[in-house]
Amino acid sequence: MKLVDEAEIDVIAGNGGNGCVGFRREKFIPLGGPDGGDGGNGGSVWLVADENLNTLVDFRHERTFKAQRGENGMGRQMYGKGGEDKVVTVPVGTVITNVDTDEVIGDLTRHGDRLLVARGGKGGLGNMHFKSSINRSPRQATPGEQGEQRLLKLELKLLADVGLLGFPNAGKSTFIRAVSAATPKVADYPFTTLYPNLGVVSVEAHRSFVIADIPGLIEGAADGAGLGAQFLRHLQRTRLLLHLVDIAPMEGGVEGVSPAEQVRAIEHELGRHDPELLAKPRWLVLNKADLMFEDEAAERAAQVVAELGWEQPWFLVSALGREGTWPIMLEVMAFLDRQRILEIEGRDGAA
Repeated sequence: MKLVDEAEIDVIAGNGGNGCVGFRREKFIPLGGPDGGDGGNGGSVWLVADENLNTLVDFRHERTFKAQRGENGMGRQMYGKGGEDKVVTVPVGTVITNVDTDEVIGDLTRHGDRLLVARGGKGGLGNMHFKSSINRSPRQATPGEQGEQRLLKLELKLLADVGLLGFPNAGKSTFIRAVSAATPKVADYPFTTLYPNLGVVSVEAHRSFVIADIPGLIEGAADGAGLGAQFLRHLQRTRLLLHLVDIAPMEGGVEGVSPAEQVRAIEHELGRHDPELLAKPRWLVLNKADLMFEDEAAERAAQVVAELGWEQPWFLVSALGREGTWPIMLEVMAFLDRQRILEIEGRDGAA
């Protein structure tokens, strides 16, 4: 299924039911007094995160979600029935923004997370609440309140531990195939990846992480060039970026840019799109070593690293031949384990 990662929806909570003006009418009780009941509360609209969903495509067909109205109050002090809530399921990782105020009102990051996005109106009061010593027969009741209505923007940010980025045809799809069970399309032309792919890397029993492959970036992506910029949001939740570079680019076209120039170009686009992405830990993966002799590939890799002045970890691999890919996954798993330990220690220290 094609990933749809943005949608706009209308949410309309139910109005409260009106209060009732009523009087007790029974045989032999001519002055029974007021007995109008209250209206029921309107239903609210909730968003609930569901791990079984991975796209917002359903919201292309249904965009308005309305909760039930509360029933009006009745005589004999009978309250109106409250309206039923409307529950809308969304994928885990959905960010909810109020379109009118541009305020982020929620971020559902775990299965079962619930967010109230439109509160139902309160039911009106019946006339039994208005009787007093000087007003024995009140004919006053209040109407139900209006339920809230909002236009919301839903934005899906994939929950991945590791993100792959690089120029088109850097070998990202081949790499994710080599290290996980994901099967993205692979071909010998640019932009074969048209939407993000997720893969689970299982290092051993009960030790795994999620890796995301997004469409390739090109220079000018921050201005809308190419496909990758619109999917950069999916890298914002990652803990680590793997920057894949073709160590032996072909002459001409996108691939004709030298490896060091590719790295600098993408660094520039990351900084323009979101400086926090550029600040994330980022390891350099020099791919397609199989296209060169072993000594030549090692020499080229050393030249690229020296030209960049690269200080973070770097690796030379052949994703197609699965050479050198698994050691990277072991290093990544160890890095993620260290990050989780630091986070736990930080929470314990804050407590």
